[in-house]
Formats: sequence, C-alpha cells, structure tokens
Amino acid sequence: MAINQLSLSVHEGEIVGLIGPNGSGKTTLFNLISGLLKPNNGKIKLSGVDITNLACHKICQMGIARTFQLTKPFAQMTSLENVMVGKAFGCSSTWSMKEAKDEAERILEFTGLEDKSMTTAGTLGIADRKRLEIARALATNPKLLLLDEMAAGLTPKEIEEAMELMNKIRDLGVTLMVVEHVMKAILGISNRVIAINAGEKIAEGAPRDVVYNEKVIEAYLGKEEDGKFFM
Repeated sequence: MAINQLSLSVHEGEIVGLIGPNGSGKTTLFNLISGLLKPNNGKIKLSGVDITNLACHKICQMGIARTFQLTKPFAQMTSLENVMVGKAFGCSSTWSMKEAKDEAERILEFTGLEDKSMTTAGTLGIADRKRLEIARALATNPKLLLLDEMAAGLTPKEIEEAMELMNKIRDLGVTLMVVEHVMKAILGISNRVIAINAGEKIAEGAPRDVVYNEKVIEAYLGKEEDGKFFM
C-alpha cells in the first residue's frame, strides 16, 4: 500500500516540506492530490471543496498545479510556448494568444528564463528545465503548487537560486508543498515539515525538529538491534 491512512493539511501561505526515504509514498501523494491517481478511500479537499474524483485538468483549473520529479516539457516547443500552454489551459485560462504570450513572457522573466524564451525546451540544461516546469505551472495561476524534487541534480549555487525562487513564489501568495531530499533546501524554506515512511506520517512540525526526529533518522538510515543507527 503506497499511502496508508495518511491525514494532513496545508495552510494558505505556507511552504510545507514533505520528506521521507525513497519509496515512502511522496510522489504518490502528489499524484493523488493532483488527480493523476484516485484513492481507494478517503477524501482530498481544496478550500473545503471535495476534489477527490475530479479529472486532472479540472483540479488544475481549481487551483492546484504540480511539477514532476523527471521534468516533462513539451520538448519540441520553445520555452515561451510551453508556458503559454499553462496560461491557455489553467485556472485563469485564455484563448487570446497575445494575452497568453504577454503573461508567459512575464513569468519567464520572473523565473529567470527570459533569455531562453525562444530556446527549444528539449535542449535546455537540467536547472533550466526545472525552472521551466515551475514557470509552466505558475502560468496556470495556482493557489497550491506541488514541487517534486526541484533541487535534485543541481549544483550548490543552483540550489540556492531554486530556494530563492520558491520564496519569491510564496511571496506572490502561492502556497507550496515541496518534496525534497536536499535537507539544506528543506531547512532553508519550509515553515513546517511532514515526514512519511511506508505511506504513513511519522513526524510533523518545525523543520529541525522533524529532520532530527529519531523515527525520521531511523526511516532513512535503518537501525541495528542494539539501537544504533546504520551509517
């Protein structure tokens, strides 16, 4: 069972970090929230509205956008065209190509990709592809943005820049839920952290309290019979 009796809430204006070892259910949870998967039981609500059985595009139009751990750009389209897609089909969709283009250009500037606007998305480096994922998601005008391992594979400088961008997004009024293995990023941006293992919540609270929680350390490192952690 990928997710088992997991109950959590995300409050408006927060950055919530979601941590756990590989296979703990983090991406599955994002797939459930965004509608890519449907739960066997339980409910998912956005601002009190039950969205459990809605299609992915309906959930997006209601205000939830997400990125993917493995970036999924429209590879043969330019960065600008990728972001225009988000504007055309998101929460505040438009059929005006000029409006979509103007908004896409603004978002590319916001995410630091203005000089890559006419670059074919499939040729971008990993850091720029991750920024493009965020830009396209932002173009849907989300209330809640789900970011899946945006710091993975980045250099230390790129991680700092990614953290800065996440804080800028929160300052826009967008709530963020962030799956991340880079603890520097989790500790640097999160207001609250939730840790899961085997699909169950094992800790929740202030970032440092959760990261140094014994159950969380055990989930990552394992434990010998004498109580010592594997290293």
